[in-house]
Amino acid sequence: MARSTFSGPILSGDNRFGPQRDVGYTLLSQAALLDFSVTSNATAGYGGASGQFVSSNNVPNINATIYVPQAGVPQTPTVSAPTADATGTNYRGVVFYLPVGSSIQEVLIDNILQPTDGTTAVTAIQPYISNNFATSAGVYATSASITGSSIGRTAATFTTAQYAAALSTTADVQNTNWPNIAEPAFFSQVVVTLKMTVALLTSVNAGKLAVTVRYVQPDNNIGNGTTYPYGNFD
Repeated sequence: MARSTFSGPILSGDNRFGPQRDVGYTLLSQAALLDFSVTSNATAGYGGASGQFVSSNNVPNINATIYVPQAGVPQTPTVSAPTADATGTNYRGVVFYLPVGSSIQEVLIDNILQPTDGTTAVTAIQPYISNNFATSAGVYATSASITGSSIGRTAATFTTAQYAAALSTTADVQNTNWPNIAEPAFFSQVVVTLKMTVALLTSVNAGKLAVTVRYVQPDNNIGNGTTYPYGNFD
């Protein structure tokens, strides 16, 4: 299959012209498989470690840097580290980078193999979806707690405030390549935090979870009926 990297939304349809266009936006996705039995950085399925989330944008999974959101203001980025493992509570997670202004449509958590600490199963996994490492309600979405051995898919839900935020992601991370090349100055940072609890949990050493973020990239050339061709310079 071909791979294409460019700056701009993907449009689909067969009538681009006139007021009855049937053009729509293509749903994009980023995903990561976390296999907690894989403990080596830059290895397929690597699930992270104490105080370390992962990024899947550089396949295979690698250690990710979480930045304190810069609110679109150029400055030296400040690094934020997840809370380290402690008895009874562990944090694992994934960092995604989206185009600024993206509309988050879905966040899916797939519990493929119940995580364990030794032979003890994790009793609850609470996901938080935010633009930073989160230990409470996320900025963008909240997911129901994954309990027991509930193998399957959990879809995040949105409060009124979260829905408003998810409609247009914020400018959080300055592009280290900008302005030397023709790339965006900022990216949106989406962090999916997985809070794991069990009575005597000291470390997660087995289990598999998949995390998927589906989103629509904004069309910054949107116009009106007098702009050719009706708002999209495509």
